Amino acid sequence: MDKPLAKRVAIACGGTGGHLFPGIAVGDALVARGCEVTLLVSPKEVDQTAVKSAYGMDVEPLPVVGLSGNLPKFAFRFFQSLGRCRKLFREQRPSVVLAMGGFTSAPPVIAGKMMGAKIFLHEANAVPGRAVKMLSPLADEVFVQFPDAMSQVSGTDVRKTGMPVRATMEPVPKPDARTVLGLADDQPVLLVMGGSQGAESINRAILGALPRLAKSLPKLQFIHLTGNRELEPVRAAYDALGLRAVVRPFLTEMEYALGAADLAVSRSGASSLAEFSAMELPAILVPYPSAVDDHQRLNARTFVEMGAARCFHQKQLTSKLLLVQLRELFRKPNKLKSMSEAMRQWKADQATEEVVQRIYDVCQWENSSEDDLYIPVAKPKEVAA
Repeated sequence: MDKPLAKRVAIACGGTGGHLFPGIAVGDALVARGCEVTLLVSPKEVDQTAVKSAYGMDVEPLPVVGLSGNLPKFAFRFFQSLGRCRKLFREQRPSVVLAMGGFTSAPPVIAGKMMGAKIFLHEANAVPGRAVKMLSPLADEVFVQFPDAMSQVSGTDVRKTGMPVRATMEPVPKPDARTVLGLADDQPVLLVMGGSQGAESINRAILGALPRLAKSLPKLQFIHLTGNRELEPVRAAYDALGLRAVVRPFLTEMEYALGAADLAVSRSGASSLAEFSAMELPAILVPYPSAVDDHQRLNARTFVEMGAARCFHQKQLTSKLLLVQLRELFRKPNKLKSMSEAMRQWKADQATEEVVQRIYDVCQWENSSEDDLYIPVAKPKEVAA
């Protein structure tokens, strides 16, 4: 067996945008330091779309699926993925396997451990997921975003780093971001999203509120990320009312959407919350009620307590409630400003760098000099409306 190639890292991060985008963020930082990076993702459409932004990294899809009641299918795909990881790691043996949580984590971690790689895990949520709980005894170190998660991970060193976010997630002038998206640069913007998969309940509540919202806030513009299944009816609803709206199933260049918006209506996935914080964007949060261990509600609670967000259970979310909330907040700019300032408290500027530096420290790698760093930059100048 070949000796490990120095500074080769495999990052298991597929399944949802909440796992994938933080993995890409860490991958970008590792590539900038001269590491060879392979992203291990799922075949899902969201993964295949998002990895197009993974510059300078190899991408390998794994057939693994989540454990959602079909145990035979899960077991078959799990062992299929484990075999693929072992084959890949024999050909390109990693020094490090970093798993960002979720169902793509286990096969690469197990295969990497068998081959002597250093193992790192990242837990994004306030309640650790099954993958992190199961794999933590194999890890050299576990990183978490929420302090509450630290006591729930056993058998290894646990470190609060915050959530890695993409380097593009920095506050930008709102007029600039709005112009890129084809919106008026001097009018307020509401961002509506349900995570990488969309959210039918949020879509329905917004559409029900639109006619009265258009009358009471006639200058309000919209960015609505619908998910794949509801694009056309949502787009038709905005068109019928003559509203200025960017309606997409999914947007890879989320920095423009977050930068353009004054307020978001969203699920409370950990990655979305970290990006809201990085962009200082206040939110109305609607936790996904079927999330394992109710972790989205617990995620949201932290931001409500800071004064950065409001939170409503999905059963509470009527069009009337949403209309009242949006009227109040958009008619009180100072309130939105104070929520934005509170959101900034969670901002973890150094999360990505801290994760990368811990990998370097544990592996006893020497840091590259600044003159040797290559930072891949490929950012579209324009996003069609």
